[in-house]
Amino acid sequence: MFTVPTLSPAIRAEILNLLEQLRQDFQLTFLFIAHDLQVVQHICDRVAVMYVGQLVELGSTPQIFSNPPHPYTAALMSAIPKADPTKPMKLSALKGEIPNPVNPPTGCRFHTRCQFTQDICRTTVPEWQEHAAGQFAACHFAEELDLSGPAAV
Repeated sequence: MFTVPTLSPAIRAEILNLLEQLRQDFQLTFLFIAHDLQVVQHICDRVAVMYVGQLVELGSTPQIFSNPPHPYTAALMSAIPKADPTKPMKLSALKGEIPNPVNPPTGCRFHTRCQFTQDICRTTVPEWQEHAAGQFAACHFAEELDLSGPAAV
């Protein structure tokens, strides 16, 4: 086990490319846990997003990065640095406190920080629903919100 962000950029690229080559050559599957979304986008076929110890979204990498139905995922995507300095970043700053994972809030765990929270979010845990083919989200309003693109929130 190693921590990718602690590696020099050259070594990090070399190791990630090696992992990708091993995956292709031996048809391997990796469980890759990371906070660096650019690395996740580069190396993963499918992505699961967690918030306070609970899955909130699951889908293919292109689905998650281009059309996230969960507000937390959209906020994460808005924080990815853009390669084009002429386009301003539209960060989705999350307000509120991160819930205590030992004593999580009732309802949706993200409701304390979500800008779309309604009464149902505070009382009822959202069901895991298929948003698109192979893409799932646990949000009461995933079908109603347009969070597509990394800076949509």
